Amino acid sequence: MNVLYYDCFCGISGDMNLGAMIDLGVDKEYLLEGISKLKLESEYEIHIKESIKKGITGTKVDVIIKNEGHNHDHEHKHDHEHDHHHHHEHHGHDHSHDHNHSHNHDHSHEHHHRGLKEIEDIINSSDLNENVKKLSLDMFMEVAKAEAKVHGKSLYEVHFHEVGAIDSIIDMVGAAICLDYLKVDKIMASKVQLGGGFVKCAHGIIPVPAPATVEILKDIPVKTGIVEFETTTPTGAAILAANVEEFTDKIEFSIEKIGYGIGNRELEIPNVLRVYLGKEIKKEEVKKQYILETNIDDMNPELYGHVEERLFEVGALDVFKTPIIMKKGRAATKLSILVSDKKEKDVLEVIFKETTSIGLRKYEVDKIMLDRDFKKISTKYGDVTIKKAYYEGELIKYKAEYEDCKKIAKENNIPISEVYKEVDKIVEKM
Repeated sequence: MNVLYYDCFCGISGDMNLGAMIDLGVDKEYLLEGISKLKLESEYEIHIKESIKKGITGTKVDVIIKNEGHNHDHEHKHDHEHDHHHHHEHHGHDHSHDHNHSHNHDHSHEHHHRGLKEIEDIINSSDLNENVKKLSLDMFMEVAKAEAKVHGKSLYEVHFHEVGAIDSIIDMVGAAICLDYLKVDKIMASKVQLGGGFVKCAHGIIPVPAPATVEILKDIPVKTGIVEFETTTPTGAAILAANVEEFTDKIEFSIEKIGYGIGNRELEIPNVLRVYLGKEIKKEEVKKQYILETNIDDMNPELYGHVEERLFEVGALDVFKTPIIMKKGRAATKLSILVSDKKEKDVLEVIFKETTSIGLRKYEVDKIMLDRDFKKISTKYGDVTIKKAYYEGELIKYKAEYEDCKKIAKENNIPISEVYKEVDKIVEKM
């Protein structure tokens, strides 16, 4: 199973993700061609270059907004407003400039803060494949829901700056193109570092993480405080929330490729996003199941055969009996049943209706199972089903199904051991 793993020790932003994906092996021309299908080239330029941060070499992606002329590297717009001095605080960067350029700056350039409906139209009308469209819209929806919740408005009512900005559109559609290109079986991530401190916005100074980021990352394990800086943006959070299947700091797979997406800040730690591409190590299957058991000292022993048959009929996975000595020296039988949670109610009904038990114990157990498959083989006596078991992909044992062997032995009037011997001969030749 191919695995993509996000190591978010310094958080994640949209541009860092694109850099990491290219550094991992996504063809940058393929990515740029895919983004161009949005037909928004007049609004941006994308600069891709090798960069280094704290001795770590990786790829840096800059999205340049053409009609503004500045670099929106870390893309979080904290609801910035357009005053006379035109302040930008992008992901903790103080882009506070007075715009004393040679041209007359009287808000003549537009900021395209599109709403969700406009973004859906842009993506759905593009020539991107259906999977990329779906992945893109899933990520936008994560941010849209968060922004709407934070601002107290409906999804299509709010003009949320984060989602509508051109660099965020490029980052999320670009992420979808990269994930579609890699075609991994599973996406995992570490706990997400959010950073700390405070960040300026139109409403004043707010704590890190920002409200939208927290909303997106609900139910996802996070860390805070490694640096006094906002390390995870809403766009980065949405990439994880919409695509990651499992969050864990354990790396239990073989690493084949490593990529680094370079950020902008000079921090105490490397401002980079690290990603791994690898293969998951196949382990024995672990299933959550339960043991139900009851001590019985007042039931006719002849009934146990019938009870066992009924338990298997309703879905018990195993039934076994243990002779025990109860208080006052009474001989008894401990009846134990292995069962899944789906079949527990049916098993309980049999126990209470078919035995003298008036109570039982229940505890969860882990059942570790080898991979197995069933195969029917032809012997000179007839067909027999064998169950084969594998460990790390290697066949290590097999067993002929008892009922098949029993039936053949009766039909051919031969000892059942002869049927097993015949099965062994055939399997050894396979």
